[in-house]
Amino acid sequence: MNRVQRLLVWLSRIHHCRGFGIQSPTDYAFVRYVINEHWPYYAYDHLTDTDWLTQKLGRLYFRLANWRQPAVMPSDAYQRYWQAGCRKTRFISDLSPQPSALSPLHIELARIDIRDEALWQRLLPLCDDDSVLVVEGIHRDWKRWHQYLSHPRVTVAYDLYYCGIVTFDSKRYPHTYQVNF
Repeated sequence: MNRVQRLLVWLSRIHHCRGFGIQSPTDYAFVRYVINEHWPYYAYDHLTDTDWLTQKLGRLYFRLANWRQPAVMPSDAYQRYWQAGCRKTRFISDLSPQPSALSPLHIELARIDIRDEALWQRLLPLCDDDSVLVVEGIHRDWKRWHQYLSHPRVTVAYDLYYCGIVTFDSKRYPHTYQVNF
């Protein structure tokens, strides 16, 4: 994506900067202090990439892991960012349900691509009220993103243009925020 296109995306979302218009205190704090946190974190010096979007998303994933502190996550390409945010996280490659009823697999935080419908379907049964899914590349397929948002278990979602963040808190009413990220 070139600089002019990035600038146009940013300008089209300028009225959604830094949590403006968000009435819920918890949602405002999440947008303000996790999604749009601009202070440099301790690991930013070690987490650099040549591609601006990879670095931007990686730093978001670092802040999400730092905020959520997940015990288990599916392994993916951004594992070093997730691990820097939460060192206790155990990464798994097999998402099949665990045979032990005492310790069922539960996903607290995961990243999927918008085009990976099969992974979305595999992760949904593993999510509960505390789960957070990051759907990357929502600007590439708005139709599928809106299908994900219309799922009955999805409650609060954040549209960041480059990715979307979906939560499943059953005590909340469904709402989608557009955020200038």
